[in-house]
Amino acid sequence: MTGRARLGRDTGASTVEAAFALAALVSVLVLCLAGISAVSAQVRCIDAAREAARLAARGDAPAATALARQIAPAGATIRLRTEGDVVVAMVTARPVLLPGLAINAKAISVAEPVG
Repeated sequence: MTGRARLGRDTGASTVEAAFALAALVSVLVLCLAGISAVSAQVRCIDAAREAARLAARGDAPAATALARQIAPAGATIRLRTEGDVVVAMVTARPVLLPGLAINAKAISVAEPVG
């Protein structure tokens, strides 16, 4: 068998391999971006919960919710509740690239005396 006959059978093989490699590379890149997006959403949820708990502890619950909505990712759920002398703020969000993942953050602050 000559070298020329063998080459005829492998035509296009490197193109197919390159296409698979490119698809794998794009998949890994999308997963990395989704992970970075989830971490960013987690940080924003933590910041929103902390600021909401701090403001609510000072007695300004409407401002706490408004500020938390500005800080938290779009579509996040913000809940404030008082348990005795502490205020609990919980923020929940779902990242766009990983909709099956729920990101939660919770912050607790001691209520300040009013007056």
